[in-house]
Amino acid sequence: MKIAILGAGNVGSALGTRWARLGHTVTFGVRDPHAGKVQALLIAAGGNASATAVAGAATGAEVVALATSWAGAADALSQAGDLSGKVLIDCTNPFVDGALALGHTSSGAERVAGWAPEARVVKAFNTTGSGNMLDADYQGTRPTMFLCGDDAGAKTVTAGLAQELGFEPCDCGPLTVARYLEPMAGLWVQLAYREGLGKDIAFKLLRR
Repeated sequence: MKIAILGAGNVGSALGTRWARLGHTVTFGVRDPHAGKVQALLIAAGGNASATAVAGAATGAEVVALATSWAGAADALSQAGDLSGKVLIDCTNPFVDGALALGHTSSGAERVAGWAPEARVVKAFNTTGSGNMLDADYQGTRPTMFLCGDDAGAKTVTAGLAQELGFEPCDCGPLTVARYLEPMAGLWVQLAYREGLGKDIAFKLLRR
């Protein structure tokens, strides 16, 4: 599968590296493809990864993962161009100065869908740390990857990509459910950093 990653921060780097190592063709869309950090990322990701300017990253991609900061999300999507028909995975969280800027009646994912109205938007990869995206194995237990969206086919694709990384995908419903998933990111950060549990924690949905 051809995947474009908009952004090369912790989340974008982790997702792109793992998917490239799993055999997907990954293109990182970044400000400076020749930057030392980006070149080091490409070495780590292996031969299936490349980097280009954001404007050309999504060309030919079937899946686009938005993994910028919230502040840079709208601009990245504007630069990315026509995303009609593409699966657009929104990995961002609308944090401003450490607090959610949206909630209850809207969400970052819904804003993303408004900025890319022809894309098939799925919210995913926002409720856990990037370290879990690099290694999701908890002694044989798969952490849950919560996702939501309005396009069933796009959710199936996203669930498959999550499963490849070692997560157990959980379809939570329509895109409006992102109003619940985005605060979960704040809870993960609270537990990992402020309560001292560390980054090796993940959410798991249990059934019986």
